[in-house]
Amino acid sequence: MASLLGVSLLARTAITADVTALTMYVVLGLDMSYAAAGGVAATLTAGIALGGPLLGRLIDRRGPRTVLLVTAVLQIVFWLSVPVLPYGTLLGAAFAAGLLMVPAQPVTRQAIAAMTTAGQRRAAFALESVQGELTYMVGPPIVIVCAAKASPDVVAWCVGALIMAGGVGLALLDPPLRAEDEVGTGTAGRPRRREWLDSRMIAVLVMAVGTTTLLSGTDLAIVATLKEAGQTSWAAAVVAVYGIASITGGLVYGALPRPLPTWLLLGLLGLATIPAGLAHEWRWLCVASAGAGLLAAPTLSTVADAVSRLAPAGVRGEATGLQSSAQSAGFALGSPIVGIAIDATVPAGGYATAGLAAMATALTGYLLARRSSASRREWRTSGESRTATTPADSPT
Repeated sequence: MASLLGVSLLARTAITADVTALTMYVVLGLDMSYAAAGGVAATLTAGIALGGPLLGRLIDRRGPRTVLLVTAVLQIVFWLSVPVLPYGTLLGAAFAAGLLMVPAQPVTRQAIAAMTTAGQRRAAFALESVQGELTYMVGPPIVIVCAAKASPDVVAWCVGALIMAGGVGLALLDPPLRAEDEVGTGTAGRPRRREWLDSRMIAVLVMAVGTTTLLSGTDLAIVATLKEAGQTSWAAAVVAVYGIASITGGLVYGALPRPLPTWLLLGLLGLATIPAGLAHEWRWLCVASAGAGLLAAPTLSTVADAVSRLAPAGVRGEATGLQSSAQSAGFALGSPIVGIAIDATVPAGGYATAGLAAMATALTGYLLARRSSASRREWRTSGESRTATTPADSPT
């Protein structure tokens, strides 16, 4: 597990920084606008969102090693060619690179589900969520500093090299993606999608979108609040406090004796985010961010844990790919939605919008899960009734 998390941290840090690296290259290397940089970032993100389930399905069928090696080679080809591509070609190439991004996060989550017992899994996924927070705190800032001090071309090459190194490292580790009692489950025993993509799984995916929508929107609201106060330079400090609080919350949650429902954690996260709009300077914003940040990693970890429990072994790759796609969609939606709210009102409206969006998805997830539970109870009741009135030797 230590080797898995260590190599995964390398790969995920580079993958987390890929959007920033492309943005800095377009702005500094091509001397184009931030809108043009946003276009490249959007195409890369769209490719990642669409490619998650497809790569997951390939992993279910072919195993992780082949998929990891092929995607690692394709990534280094893309990143080495970035400095010589014109902008129009770069847009299409970025989409293809996102579609075939090294599936470090889905493979790590599948391996955690396979390598841990039911009692260990929640703590392991809490560590995985803490790892995710570390990648966001380390990757993008390093890329920004290096691109400003050195060449954005070299930064793009380095990001590609690290993505490839992480993918090859995971392929060499070749972690088990199925527990010992699941090893015999092959494609022949693969359940149909409608059998596992039910209202419970959809509820978890909806809440995955809500969680990352809030996180993406909160980052934008922090910048808008500090810009209005004339304290933009303190934005990095506030984001760092949020990340440290999230790491702390993830570690504490992983040590708790009993888990909490995903909808409850997400609802509390949304509720704790709204009061940050009352802060008008960086010190109070740090306090408010710390309070909300304590719930971020625990919420992300419960989403991953729920997906691993609900997905049968034969489709776990596709399910974790859907989770990654849902979270990518949330990151893509959060900034525009909150940005519109800030432009229409005040920066505090951004926090309110992000918090209410999270609470709305938490409520939706709760209602979907409750509906699924009611359907299962009804099915069991009708089954027991049929058993009581049917002869024992009847084929029904």
